[in-house]
Amino acid sequence: MTHSSADKRPETPLLDQVEFPADLKRIDDRQMPQLAEELRAEMIDAVSVTGGHLGAGLGVVELTLAIHKVFDTPGDRLIFDVGHQCYPHKILTGRRARIRTLRQEDGLSGFTKRDESEYDPFGAAHSSTSISAGLGMAVASGLQGQKRHVISVIGDGALSAGMAYEALNNAGALDARLIVILNDNDMSIARPTGAMSAYLARLASGRTYMGIREFGKKLTAYLGKNVDRAITRAVEHARGYVTGGTLFEEMGFYHIGPIDGHSFEHLLPVLRNVRDNGQGPVLIHVVTQKGKGYAPAEAAADKYHGVSKFDVITGAQAKAKPNAPSYTNVFAEALIREAREDDRVVAVTAAMPDGTGLAKFAKEFPSRTFDVGIAEQHAVTFAAGMATEGMKPFAAIYSTFLQRAYDQVVHDVAIQKLPVRFAIDRAGFVGADGSTHAGSFDTTYLATLPGFVVMAAADEAELKHMIRTAAAYDEGPISFRYPRGEGVGIEMPERGELLTIGKGRIVKQGSRIALLSFGTRLADCVLAAEDLDAAGLSTTVADARFAKPLDEDLVRRLASEHDVLVTVEEGAVGGFGGHVLHFMAGAGLLDNGLKMRSLTMPDIFMDQAKPEAMYAKAGLDRRGIVDTVFAALGTERAGRSREA
Repeated sequence: MTHSSADKRPETPLLDQVEFPADLKRIDDRQMPQLAEELRAEMIDAVSVTGGHLGAGLGVVELTLAIHKVFDTPGDRLIFDVGHQCYPHKILTGRRARIRTLRQEDGLSGFTKRDESEYDPFGAAHSSTSISAGLGMAVASGLQGQKRHVISVIGDGALSAGMAYEALNNAGALDARLIVILNDNDMSIARPTGAMSAYLARLASGRTYMGIREFGKKLTAYLGKNVDRAITRAVEHARGYVTGGTLFEEMGFYHIGPIDGHSFEHLLPVLRNVRDNGQGPVLIHVVTQKGKGYAPAEAAADKYHGVSKFDVITGAQAKAKPNAPSYTNVFAEALIREAREDDRVVAVTAAMPDGTGLAKFAKEFPSRTFDVGIAEQHAVTFAAGMATEGMKPFAAIYSTFLQRAYDQVVHDVAIQKLPVRFAIDRAGFVGADGSTHAGSFDTTYLATLPGFVVMAAADEAELKHMIRTAAAYDEGPISFRYPRGEGVGIEMPERGELLTIGKGRIVKQGSRIALLSFGTRLADCVLAAEDLDAAGLSTTVADARFAKPLDEDLVRRLASEHDVLVTVEEGAVGGFGGHVLHFMAGAGLLDNGLKMRSLTMPDIFMDQAKPEAMYAKAGLDRRGIVDTVFAALGTERAGRSREA
């Protein structure tokens, strides 16, 4: 019996046959390119619905498939540095059904997360941690007599951080069994192609070649003890020529590559050879293309690194109509204005020129803009060095990333009283990026430092004032924080005004309730005051502007003239409210029956959701502020003033 082509039923997609990595063992090597196409299409479709990181994941589709096919995860440990390239990994590890909940409330995280899956052995969202974590796992496995492979996948950008080299150096010294895969999607290296290239890649990772390398190392070490230095150098040079000596070789790694990260003919045999040849630490240099396989991403300057919801056919991203300029854009334009007035103003960023707005600054002042790579520690001390020579450095760093340079802030800036200006972006909740990127702690960790001026902008006009104030301030370090997203839409001055250091302002005068805001919760305080006034509770609203030095006169006035005082901030416990309470306790302002409350971000790491939902959950919105006042008064009116 014969069948026409019309009678043939379509085969089940390969991706539908893969729920977990073990299922990849049944997929023939020759079918892997088809599976990669299906996985790439699934990821594009999912991110078009959720938004998120796209380009990085597209670039590692083949690499992710190859690793999971060759190794036995989760028994073997796979660690993705940063984690923004982990979406294909999530699809392959039992999470495909939930992939369209990425970065949504109660959905999948946009990064690897230990409590989300056993296939995520280490949570990551900040860069350059994978080699250190992988080395720790490898050493721990050895101490416990467990034989497993540990694979750390790190990008060339993440490799710019000093922590990665500290880990490489330690791994080489320990001769640990660690596999590091350098995912190089930016270096100008021609992609290896053809059968000969695939053969050489297999040869370079094979047992014979590794044996030759090991012999060369031993020979060099032996000759170093027995012949003169000139001969030793000659042997070392010859070994480097024959074996591809690199910085990684000198640190004790076998260095394989570069190989084509989109060719299974390269990836599978190399990974199998490395898996089967259990010698010391290995670094595999893989060249990939960010945004691979999706034309709009390949054509975009940022390769669609981070996207909002988009149309799969055209690649056009959905864009909300802004009601006001973004804080980041206001910062960039105000800093440009100050730089026009003073040629000593310079800008420093740690690999975030677009995110911090400094790309715009760099267009006008390219010689006064410094992107130092993913190296926040270096960025801070680099800025400190410029400050010693009379320059006016603005270090524009996200709150969550400035944490990585805290020792430098203390030792190299604060102790020496150097006038480094810290522009702290992404203050407060950041929505879909969740707890790893929230700007929670900067007020707390900066306001503890002697001589530090710590400011927070209540709106976009206040941000302009603080930028000009920071530019003019030369007595020591100064910081100002502002959130992600748009301003509140107020009238903007052409140029910021100079603020008096340590002085806040009264926004609205009342008589019974006082709301003292630090940062952009001021708008919700004003709205809460309307509700409280309507309930017969005359309310004062004040903008502190400064957490340090604190406006003690303002705090005294609010404490002495009101029945309830509530501080409100989008920061962690121990920040602005803590400083207010410390001052009030010492000044005896809590002894006269005043009801004092402090609203902060809750003492938890809050998962991703829309920012407005996160602020509501934290009690930092209009409703939460009103409820706090009624609860302090002990009335039964709590919550009744809420609007639907």
